[in-house]
Amino acid sequence: MATEDLTDDDARYLALKARDARFDGRFFTGVTSTGIYCRPVCAVRTPRRENCRFFALAAQAESAGFRPCLRCRPELAPQAAPWTLQDASGILVRHALRLLDAPEAWCAPGGGPLMAWLAVRLGVSDRHLRRIFEATLGISPLQYLQTRRLLTAKQLLTDTRLPVTQVALASGFASVRRFNAAFSAHYGMQPSQLRREGAAADGGSHPVRLGYRPPLDAAALLGFFAARSIPGLEQVDGLTLRRTVRWAGAEQTCAGWLEARFEPAHNQLLLRTSDSLQPVLAPLIARVRALLDLDADPEPIDAVLQPFFGPGEGLRVPGALDGFELAVRAVLGQQVTVAAARTLAGRLVAALGEPIATPWPGLDRLFPSAAALAAADGDALGRLGIVRQRQAAIVALARAVDQGQIQLHATSDVEATIAALRALPGVGDWTAQYIAMRALRWPDAFPAGDVALHKALGVQGQPQAARAAAEAAQAWRPWRSYGVMRAWHSLSNSLSNQ
Repeated sequence: MATEDLTDDDARYLALKARDARFDGRFFTGVTSTGIYCRPVCAVRTPRRENCRFFALAAQAESAGFRPCLRCRPELAPQAAPWTLQDASGILVRHALRLLDAPEAWCAPGGGPLMAWLAVRLGVSDRHLRRIFEATLGISPLQYLQTRRLLTAKQLLTDTRLPVTQVALASGFASVRRFNAAFSAHYGMQPSQLRREGAAADGGSHPVRLGYRPPLDAAALLGFFAARSIPGLEQVDGLTLRRTVRWAGAEQTCAGWLEARFEPAHNQLLLRTSDSLQPVLAPLIARVRALLDLDADPEPIDAVLQPFFGPGEGLRVPGALDGFELAVRAVLGQQVTVAAARTLAGRLVAALGEPIATPWPGLDRLFPSAAALAAADGDALGRLGIVRQRQAAIVALARAVDQGQIQLHATSDVEATIAALRALPGVGDWTAQYIAMRALRWPDAFPAGDVALHKALGVQGQPQAARAAAEAAQAWRPWRSYGVMRAWHSLSNSLSNQ
């Protein structure tokens, strides 16, 4: 069944009957006889066809008066962009949804009206934005955002022991009173009623479940992280990733650890964090989803890339928990091997990273903060083996991030951020595009100057290899980031088989 087939309700019903996990999050089923809406993978008995209404988004189901199923839990479903919307209005809506899905954007910068901020970011009036949403999706941007906030709160209430007040604020509500009123009006119950019997009393030890659409090649994804893992900062053990975390948000700064373990049999990830990270759990969940690319929709990506690479729909684009950390590691990786970049990053973390306690031996350092590297002495960096050009690039990057001139996360303006990165000393197009691919989560980033990419594409040694690579990759759009990962993966496989 292809992606475009899901516009037909009969095809959606067949996917519902099959409990096909490939379509998880792509649509939701409202059951008129119960007033409940479910994911396609819900284990309850399949309702009769005449009792089913189908919605592309959870917000549409809630706007129609349906409540989320307490068994399949729609908040666990991966997000899905409506890729069938290909005209100008549809593209605008997709960009708006991308911004609204990020908890960092749930409160407008500066405390102003969120819709006004969103409209400015998209280059339209807020009235036009509302009109496009209503015409395209049948809901307003605020209705979509309200559902995202409520489902986030529902997950935190179910899977953690965070106080209700903390849940309300973490979910983007301005006050507990507004949260209680919205929750009661939409779900017909008080927030405290969702507290699950037997849930762990210490919120950090109880896993939070995060769903994804198969196929997902967890071994390849974690292999990518393992090859680049920095001693003291991160560890990969089978299908488990552990690492330390420094959270520097607008409201608070904290540090701790997380453990993310894939469960392929259930198409889900189990996330545990230290208690110290519980106050920022909602945005941290979004960062973890981006880190492991859990919201990717393999089918439309593979439809574009499969003719060029063959099977590979399980490959994902590795993200980053901290955009600044990723950017520094990208600078250290300029024109050197992965192993050499890992060595340099390890020295940097050992020398300037703060110590932290975790349950695992050898996982005991935080990555240096932007403020620490902004104040770093060139001689100190030089003693770590970092050449002068990269010293200047790291310090300039750290100062720009520390002063708020550059923000490196999924809600950043991609083109403006790439331009700002290129303006820094020692940061070229390869570095900026790599940061856009992994930290900004831009699916169409393309580091045209990458030597390994040239080799994979067969243009290595040509006088204008970067231009030849860019021309060859035009057919991969808008999924060039995924094409890059497939090219690197195919090269890695060919080298390992030699």
